Amino acid sequence: MVSFRTAGRPPCNNISKESLPNADASGAKEQSQQQSKTQKDKEDKQEEMAVPGGSGEKDDFSDIVDYIMLTSSERVKYREGVGRVHPVIKNKVYSGKNPTLGQLKGLKLRKNSTLLEHFHYQISQNELYPVGSSLIDAVLHEMITEPITHVAQKTGGTQLKLIIDYENGMQALFKPMRFPREQQTLPNHFYFTDYERHNAEIAAFHLDRLLGFRRAMPVTGRILNMTTELYQKADGDLLYTFFISPSDNMCFHGKCSYYCDTSHAICGHPDTLEGSFAAFLPPSKIAPTKAWRHPWRRSYHKRRKAQWETDPDYCQLVREIPPYDKGRRLLDLMDMSVFDFLTGNMDRHHYETFKIFGNNTFTLHLDQGRAFGKPFHDEFSILAPVLHCCLLRQSTLETLIKFHNGPVKLSEAMRRSMKKDPVNPILWEPHLVALDRRVEIILKAIRDCITKGENPAAMDESTVIVKDD
Repeated sequence: MVSFRTAGRPPCNNISKESLPNADASGAKEQSQQQSKTQKDKEDKQEEMAVPGGSGEKDDFSDIVDYIMLTSSERVKYREGVGRVHPVIKNKVYSGKNPTLGQLKGLKLRKNSTLLEHFHYQISQNELYPVGSSLIDAVLHEMITEPITHVAQKTGGTQLKLIIDYENGMQALFKPMRFPREQQTLPNHFYFTDYERHNAEIAAFHLDRLLGFRRAMPVTGRILNMTTELYQKADGDLLYTFFISPSDNMCFHGKCSYYCDTSHAICGHPDTLEGSFAAFLPPSKIAPTKAWRHPWRRSYHKRRKAQWETDPDYCQLVREIPPYDKGRRLLDLMDMSVFDFLTGNMDRHHYETFKIFGNNTFTLHLDQGRAFGKPFHDEFSILAPVLHCCLLRQSTLETLIKFHNGPVKLSEAMRRSMKKDPVNPILWEPHLVALDRRVEIILKAIRDCITKGENPAAMDESTVIVKDD
């Protein structure tokens, strides 16, 4: 069985009674006892910090780093030793082919093509955009600065969203600001009735990019003049929901399932309004998406529980159902679980993929409006896929370890990334503190997965070695 590297206990160097001066025997004895107690407390603290899983601040998860460094055969040997059927960490192995949407559809850029079309055509089978794409900042800049020509309410969904048309032909999805950054999820609100937060969409985009997923569309903040950029550009039913409040502020409420009435209106100060602007996905005629019911979907009922909340073998059931039985899909859901746990998003009932790339493609990270609502509470049920399956990509794990050990923590990386946004600061400081705390929680969960076994009766010689995705 392969063992982890663990820090040894420091040698005891307590001062003995014989080494003390003889002038004051009683004082010497008391001093010796006090020094022994102090040294013992120090040693206990050092040991707690050194042992994997200890609560000390110096836990750098070196044992997990050592496990990552093992060869495939060494990992198999370790799994056999602890009685594990499935591997915990999977390498990120894709085929060499990574076709783009433009290549598969034979799309050619025109002279008058928008930046968003440029962005759409380079979407590939493995990601929305490549590392260091210059198109990201360009698309964000246009959503911030381009004149708005038309505003309409988006149909569907539970809360108010607006479709923004720009002068250059680009479109964005607008979510207005409802309350200050410090407003937390109300204690009696269920996850499916919580308010949507515009700043959560912005922060989630930056987090998705920092984690190396690149599965969330670009999102930015922008401050609007409600009179000239919303009221004067709106028509139809939306236009009739605008009104002036008793405080002489411009307000509107639109029409939707939740919070679209006069008592929940969105108001400016007096007509200045902040909101998030998310770039549109490619049109369905070019790149239709397929919606999938999330295997770890919640019941969306006040009393009823979902199957995964009561079935201890639920992950094994999921592993046997296409498309989770092969390829990257199950690993993508593990990434999504990590992503949602970090943001505190419990509202992940469905997810989408692009049909043109088939099943072996990435899952889109959409709709983060109900994230970042409880900075002082860590919702472990969001991490259920990882906890049930004990599975995570090696690249995701390495990224989490990097942010945990520094020198740049995830919270600081988020501050730097969001600094240029027009509505910065995006997050209330406790939410940034929560990110670092939740990174450590995930790493401890993976450590537990590595060191614990599975049901011996389920072990089968053919399932010990599992191919990478």
